[in-house]
Amino acid sequence: MVVGMSGGVDSSAAAWLLKEQGYDVIGVTMQIWQDEAEEIQQENGGCCGLSAVEDARRVAQKLDIPYYVLNFKQDFKIHVINYFVGEYLAGRTPNPCIACNRYVKWDALLRRSLEIGADYIATGHYARLERLENGRFSLRAAVSAGKDQTYALYSLTQEQLSHTLMPAGAYQKEEIRDIAERAGLPTAHKPDSQEICFVPDKDYAGFIDRWTGHSVPEGDFVDARGRVLGRHKGITHYTVGQRKGLGLAMGRRVAVTRICPETNQVVIGESEDVFSRTLEAHRLNFMSVPDLTGSRQVTAKIRYNHKGAPCVIEKIGEDRIHVEFLEPQRAVTPGQAVVFYEGEYVLGGGTIL
Repeated sequence: MVVGMSGGVDSSAAAWLLKEQGYDVIGVTMQIWQDEAEEIQQENGGCCGLSAVEDARRVAQKLDIPYYVLNFKQDFKIHVINYFVGEYLAGRTPNPCIACNRYVKWDALLRRSLEIGADYIATGHYARLERLENGRFSLRAAVSAGKDQTYALYSLTQEQLSHTLMPAGAYQKEEIRDIAERAGLPTAHKPDSQEICFVPDKDYAGFIDRWTGHSVPEGDFVDARGRVLGRHKGITHYTVGQRKGLGLAMGRRVAVTRICPETNQVVIGESEDVFSRTLEAHRLNFMSVPDLTGSRQVTAKIRYNHKGAPCVIEKIGEDRIHVEFLEPQRAVTPGQAVVFYEGEYVLGGGTIL
């Protein structure tokens, strides 16, 4: 059993819980930071920084389990950072945590773990994993509803889920901290990481400029008719639905309705213009069913902190799905995930077009 240890309280408690259940636990931290100076590595929180390694190592020592740091820098660069940069440059808003879960924390780590003889990998994610009556594995919303992370895990495959354990999903967050404190784990009171781990200052546009080696050019703000309203700082500074930081003196509340990389324009509209009743998505992954046939009424989340909304979904192509909401939804954003739920269970999801 390999436990991915990020240096946080959730994965620390997961390792303790699994050891208590009798598993032969090995702790692993994924080295995903790139070739920054050491002081920058130290600043990077979450699962990226050197401080995370030291915290995870101290937990492993407390639990008396083997602990290793494995190099996943190339996987992270290709599947997360390059994807993140490419999506913003294409006028879309990426979700790097979903990409990291699918291609690094599961694909790469699971492959490496199976190679060394482990049967499972485990993480501190807040989700419950169950095998349904139809034999398929699906994710169920965590007991701690406010911490539920099933949205960011919808793209995991059946093979990956069959080799996965997520013990934290059965507990409230406060219970996880209590477990860690009673076990004497040094991460029991460590704050949760809130930002994208490789952009701790939240300056996404600045990161993209540094990563690519050149600044994204300025361009025009335009309205729906193409009339110029002002100048924008570069398309990587904006996302659909954004209202703050536009620098436009319009005398009323306006928002970004579309980003057009082909013309280097950012389209501005009224507040009501960012509401939509329909969307289409691709890069589909179904979890509780092998595929979708016919139309189906489900609940859909269009971003991580979206509460979910009822809708009807129907496949309109091999890798295309149409979604019609019962009520218009604000800021349906290309590049983000749409995840479908039936009750507490993940039916599947895709990437918004």
